Amino acid sequence: MATQFITRFDMRAPGASNAERQELFSRAVEQATYVDAHGQDAIMLSEHHGSPDGYLPSPLLLASAIAARTQRIPISVSALIVNLYQPRRLAEDIAVLDLISAGRVSYVLALGYRPVEYAMFDRDWESRGLDIENAIGEMLDAWAGTDFTAAGETTRVTPPPFSRPHPFLYYGGSSPAAARRAARLGLNFAPQLADRALKQLYLEECERLGRQPGHVLIPPTGPATVFCSTDPDRFWANHGEHLLADARGYDAWHGDMESHVRDRSTTVRQLRAAGSYLVATPDELIERCRSGELRLITSHPLCGNMPAEPSWENQQLLCEKVIPALREG
Repeated sequence: MATQFITRFDMRAPGASNAERQELFSRAVEQATYVDAHGQDAIMLSEHHGSPDGYLPSPLLLASAIAARTQRIPISVSALIVNLYQPRRLAEDIAVLDLISAGRVSYVLALGYRPVEYAMFDRDWESRGLDIENAIGEMLDAWAGTDFTAAGETTRVTPPPFSRPHPFLYYGGSSPAAARRAARLGLNFAPQLADRALKQLYLEECERLGRQPGHVLIPPTGPATVFCSTDPDRFWANHGEHLLADARGYDAWHGDMESHVRDRSTTVRQLRAAGSYLVATPDELIERCRSGELRLITSHPLCGNMPAEPSWENQQLLCEKVIPALREG
């Protein structure tokens, strides 16, 4: 199996000024255009709200900008916190984005895990499981063209999405309840952990319900974030604090919850030794990919307000050195 290359943007930028933040959004769109033209396999966007470091709260807007500037690369919104939206309004936005992108945007639908985000939008935390099932059901009905009554009139959500019957959807989560819910809703399943028991539970629940199982997206077991540099020692010395800020931000949110992206390091030295953030030369990455050690390279080029020079060096080395060497070989 060939190594897959993904570029991820979450726009987390601690300490950034408004001008710096605007540059980061422009750079994200420019880099998306670049990786689209240079053979990367996907772009991934995330969602969180109320974060002082400016974590991306509107992935559909950024996905729309990227879709308009790219031609072929798939875009994944991972994850979309469904309960923070009005379901029919969300179905409309996703349908329009599906038309803009010609079906290139897929979604991991999820509950989220931060009660403060629910409080921001006056959503009920205690009923979130039932609420998301009702919301997803309403969205599926909307994309199917199901009529409903509003103000005494029969109407429906329009326009329909480009993808039929709807865009590609996963349900995401790390609990047995999430696996059962994915099966119950007839969705693909994206567990947060590389837990084969969750996959098996999903498959068994699909069989029990008489549903055809969908795709199960198991997280990778290697490094969650990869940077390519001609001088990894210099990269860690000059820019390791950006990676640490990213790791500390996620760790502060997760509490007792585990995730394949979580790292509890408190210093740059610990972070480098832990291996969840890998910085390697092009030759090192090529060797590790050819050996089968790395099957997925997820790059995070704006990680923690990363400056432009190392951010672009990473993308150019991956796209002009590593990918050609692997695919020509």
